[in-house]
Amino acid sequence: MNSSFIVTATTAIQNTILQHESELESLDRAIGDGDHYINMKRGAQTIVEMQQELATLAPDVALNKIGMKLLSTIGGASGPLLASFFMGMAKIIKEKGDTSTATYASAFSAGVDTIRQRGKADIGEKTMLDVLIPVATQFTAMAAQNASPKEISTALKKTAEQGMLSTKDLIATKGRAAGLGERAIGHIDPGAKSCQLMIEAVCNLIE
Repeated sequence: MNSSFIVTATTAIQNTILQHESELESLDRAIGDGDHYINMKRGAQTIVEMQQELATLAPDVALNKIGMKLLSTIGGASGPLLASFFMGMAKIIKEKGDTSTATYASAFSAGVDTIRQRGKADIGEKTMLDVLIPVATQFTAMAAQNASPKEISTALKKTAEQGMLSTKDLIATKGRAAGLGERAIGHIDPGAKSCQLMIEAVCNLIE
C-alpha cells in the first residue's frame, strides 16, 4: 500500500457510496436514524477533497489524517468508529515499517479492534463488525499462508458479503436498532452494508 493507492481508493469508495444511495437510505430508514447515507457521503467527499495532500504523505500519516478528518466530519455513530479504524491501521503500519501483506493484515485487524473497543460491540450484534471481524480474521489467515493479493481480495469480498447478509437474521443489541428488538430481524444493518461496499471497492482495485 502506498499513498497513490490510498488516493485511488478514496475515489473508488466515494463512487460506490454514491451508486448505492437508495439502498443505504432504505436500510437506514428501516432500522436506523435515517442519516447513515448522508454521513457516509459527506465523509467520502471530504476525504476525496484531501487527495492532493494525501498523495504527498507516507501511508501511515495519510491514514491517520483520514481518521482525524472523519472524526470531525461524520456525524452519528459511524464517524468516531471509522475514524478509529483508520487511526488504528496507521499506528501498526508506522510500527511495522514495511509493506508486506502480513503488515497490512495486522493493520486491518488493529483497525477493527479499535472499532470493537470503542463501540463496545462484537460479532453477532447486527453491526458493521459482522462484516469487519470475519474479514480481518480471513485476511490475517491468508496473509500467513502467503496467498496472492488477488486470491485474498476475491476471498475477502465473499466474506464481506456473507457477513453483511448475516445481519438480516440478527437481533440488534447496539445502536438505535437495539430498541426494535425482534422487529429488526429481516433487515440488513446499514453499517454492515456500507462496510461491505467499501471493502468490495478496494478489493476490486487490488484485483
